[in-house]
Amino acid sequence: MIVLGVDPGTAATGYGVVRGGEPGGPTLIECGVIRTSPRTTLARRVTEIFDGISEVIERHKPDAMAVEGVFFAKNVRTTIVLGHARGVVLLAGERAGIVIHEFAPKLIKKTVTGTGGASKQQVQAMVARLLRLKHAPQPADAADGVACALTCVMGAGFAARAALIQRLPAARQVAVLRPNLSRLRTGTDR
Repeated sequence: MIVLGVDPGTAATGYGVVRGGEPGGPTLIECGVIRTSPRTTLARRVTEIFDGISEVIERHKPDAMAVEGVFFAKNVRTTIVLGHARGVVLLAGERAGIVIHEFAPKLIKKTVTGTGGASKQQVQAMVARLLRLKHAPQPADAADGVACALTCVMGAGFAARAALIQRLPAARQVAVLRPNLSRLRTGTDR
């Protein structure tokens, strides 16, 4: 299963594409940041985010998209502008016909690090460790996108993954479920 994780933002939208369900654990396919200029209009910035995410979707054809949910900033304007970025990310996923999961920031941190109050550095370190990377993805926004994808792959989205698997063609369902079934038979999935 390939999951595109997205950490939306109007200045920098981080993303990570992760393959899950592999015998050796999840693997990183690609990560990066879509940057927009603060000198352009909000309409131009959200268009660039939409186009960038659409390109990533076209390139990797993910089975699912995991998007960081809304958090409430002290500044109401910041929260509203972030909502615009999230909206175009969700639109890109919906237009591509991808199953979309939204995870609260604290759940992402808890899934990846074990604590919902983890710092950005702790998230980056654990992302690197979980994916067996020499260095954490840079910048931090890219690591946050990867962490979001890992949250879906690692089980916080278990019910959501089950719904996703049911929407796949029968042959693809077998390919996705086969590694999990063999672990259950041997008792290693505990």
